[in-house]
Amino acid sequence: MSRPVGSSCWIDCNTNNPDKTIPFYEGLFGWTFTDTGEDFASYRIIRNQGAVVGGFMDVSGLTCPEGDPLPAMWDVYLAVEDADARAKLAVENGGQLLMGPDDAGTAGRFAIVLDAAGSNVSMWQAGETEGYEFTGQPGSPVWFELMTHHYDKAAEFYTAVFEANLVPMGDDLQEDCEAVRYSTNGASDQATWGLGDATGMMPQEATGWRVYFSVASSEEAIAKVPALGGTVLDGPQPSPFGTIATVADPDGATFQICAMSESVHEPALGS
Repeated sequence: MSRPVGSSCWIDCNTNNPDKTIPFYEGLFGWTFTDTGEDFASYRIIRNQGAVVGGFMDVSGLTCPEGDPLPAMWDVYLAVEDADARAKLAVENGGQLLMGPDDAGTAGRFAIVLDAAGSNVSMWQAGETEGYEFTGQPGSPVWFELMTHHYDKAAEFYTAVFEANLVPMGDDLQEDCEAVRYSTNGASDQATWGLGDATGMMPQEATGWRVYFSVASSEEAIAKVPALGGTVLDGPQPSPFGTIATVADPDGATFQICAMSESVHEPALGS
């Protein structure tokens, strides 16, 4: 494998209404969707200007282990060299195996687990498919983060299971965010995802893994969302990383958009 263990490598969207959600993403990001065929339950590969973004799956009629319908959501996959061994390690460290490990044809092998803090996360052992392509262009994934009310438990789990190298980011945050605990997996330009303490910031039902997609203009993207059947849930919010907003697609799967060209920086103290 060419990507380090524990780095973000794949995403996919579960939907119960592809007839509405596919046109939504086509209109918002200009994505194309390629059907992989009946042998793979018509799993679709998403591309952005030709570059691979992730996957898209119609889960209508499928249920969770408890019998409830599968929710519409974006899943984040972390790279592993051995899905079977890492899935076992996840259970040994307080996680729960939800699906797999299983083969995705010759593309690779995957498992889906519930981490020790109660959030879904997937693991990907690359075969012919390493993962999404890093381009940074509008419509591409640019950041991933886990927001949780159980920060310490999550930190222990991802360190043990995915060899996370969590680097506190407090010194780099704005003054009014100093109390927020946030770490990145890897330092500076080597960081692949973040872990944030959501206590007091968001309700439990809003926590979990989040995917950020780049947009050229926050104003233009936000204007498109309701016209395409989606909902702007939060924002726009300026930040040192760009203008950010939280969006739900027509089936309720949530994600973040980030206009990186619109980043703002707090002036240094005394300036």
